[in-house]
Amino acid sequence: MSNTIRQIHRWLSIAFTAGVLGYIAVMTQGQPPYWVGLFALIPLILLLATGLYMFVLPYAVKWRAARRVNA
Repeated sequence: MSNTIRQIHRWLSIAFTAGVLGYIAVMTQGQPPYWVGLFALIPLILLLATGLYMFVLPYAVKWRAARRVNA
């Protein structure tokens, strides 16, 4: 499960980078419609979720291990 989340996080970072570069390219043409910014915002929100999961994971493992020892 953790490896899958890490792989998803990597691909989301590529999608986010592509979205930002695309947004920058569209901005050179003038003021883009608001929905163009969503191409970068959606991967960013998913990056936040997967990043928080990976941040909390080591603490959750320690917490579970401590519960097993005490039980």
